[in-house]
Amino acid sequence: MRQISKNLGKTKIAKVLLQKAPCLTMPFLQRSKSRQVVLLDSGEEVLLVLNRGGVMRGGDILVDDQGQFIIVQAVPEQVLRVTAPNFSLLMRAAYHLGNRHIPVEIQTDYLQLEYDPVLSDMLKKLGVHVTHQEYPFEPEHGAYGKGHKHGHDETFEQDYALAQSAYHDHAHPHSKNHPHEH
Repeated sequence: MRQISKNLGKTKIAKVLLQKAPCLTMPFLQRSKSRQVVLLDSGEEVLLVLNRGGVMRGGDILVDDQGQFIIVQAVPEQVLRVTAPNFSLLMRAAYHLGNRHIPVEIQTDYLQLEYDPVLSDMLKKLGVHVTHQEYPFEPEHGAYGKGHKHGHDETFEQDYALAQSAYHDHAHPHSKNHPHEH
C-alpha cells in the first residue's frame, strides 16, 4: 500500500505536473486526522502518515513515498453561514462561538461553522443572519500553531514558549521597555 507522508500545502507547482495527480476528497473532520487509511478518488487505498497536529486544506498538495503528487479537495459539508449587517455584530458572533470552542472559518464578510441547530438559534438571537448551506469547511488553526498541542507533540515546546511570551507581554506590558520596573 502506498504511503503519503508529506503535505506541501498550497505550494505552486507547474500545472503539467498535477494534471494526472489523483484527488483525495474529504470533509474537515477526516482532513484533521494525520494517521489513517484513505481512499483516493481513483478508488485506490493509501496510508496517510502526516505530522500530527496539522490539518489538510483544500488545494494542499501531498506527496507519497513514490514521489507522486495527490491533491486534497475539501468536500462540501452541512454548515451554518453567518453574516451580519455590520462588522460589530459579526465580531460579537465570533466572540460567542470562540467562547464555546467551536471550530470557525473566518472570512472578511462571514463566519462559517459546522451545522448545529442550537448554535443557529443562539446566533439569530444575537442579531446576525444564519443560513444552512453546503460548502467546504476550512476553520481556523489554533492561535499558537496548527491546532491543539499536547506535551508529547513535536512542536509543543516552541508553541508553549510562544504562548508564555504572549502571556508575559500581556501581563507585564512595560517589562520589555522598562526592565527596572516591576
